[in-house]
Amino acid sequence: MIPEPARYLLRVDDLCPTVRRESWLRLAALIHEFRLRPILAVVPDNRDPGLCAGEHDESFWKRMRAMEQTGAAIALHGYRHRAESRGRSLVPLHRDSEFAGVSALTQRNWIRTGLEILRTRGLNPILWAAPRHGFDRNTLEALRAEGISILSDGFAGRPFSRGGFTWIPQQLWGPVDKHRGLWTICLHPNTMSEAQFDGLAAFARERAAQFTSVDEALGEFPPTRLTCLERLREKSAYARFAGSKTGYWIRREMKHRLFRERRPRGPLLLLPRLEIRLPSESSEPAARDTAIHAHQAPPQG
Repeated sequence: MIPEPARYLLRVDDLCPTVRRESWLRLAALIHEFRLRPILAVVPDNRDPGLCAGEHDESFWKRMRAMEQTGAAIALHGYRHRAESRGRSLVPLHRDSEFAGVSALTQRNWIRTGLEILRTRGLNPILWAAPRHGFDRNTLEALRAEGISILSDGFAGRPFSRGGFTWIPQQLWGPVDKHRGLWTICLHPNTMSEAQFDGLAAFARERAAQFTSVDEALGEFPPTRLTCLERLREKSAYARFAGSKTGYWIRREMKHRLFRERRPRGPLLLLPRLEIRLPSESSEPAARDTAIHAHQAPPQG
């Protein structure tokens, strides 16, 4: 059974020296106040004008090192954060991607260089967080070759194993009260509103003891393969995005995949309703998020 009560992971995206400084410092202060141990998704060599939201912060890397020393996990957040490919992603939320559809050799070079940049800055990246959820099997092979085996992505109620990787699902773009399972809340400091800061502070104040770290989460939720029911709910959550601007893309992906993957072995694990709040076409949280409810009934046959 999935342990109760729910556990939460905070993930902070689009971190680079030109992050919007006032918002990032405000978010960092909340992390410190509530002793959170987030995933810090860092762009190694930002070339995305949309992430140039502030003056170059000379203290950025020092702050990253200090937060890692107090329990934060560093994630490689792409390479330059430029979504110039339209390849098919393993997590089909967006049509534009930095990595999906790019050649294996180029991806390997980008990932190797990105990791070298972060390590040169004194950081120890241990997981991958793809910009716009965009990555493919070539990305996984490159990550494997460079020693990264943990992904922050996917829709499920717990960490799971797939393709030789550990997936820590990332399902929320704001605090949502849950009964059980592990839930990653992804925030973008460049675009956070006053209401989002207040909401996070109130949520963390009430549930600080339920926030966890990557290491603790993997200890409490040992990753195993998703059951047939869990995989159906995962596909259903993607498919429920139909009707939005990317609905056709999602439907095409589900038709391509749903019956292709073989049924996993093992006992059937019943989970609570999986509610996903999906982002818009941009990499930022949607102005009006769509609540996605996976089917509660087990699959027939």
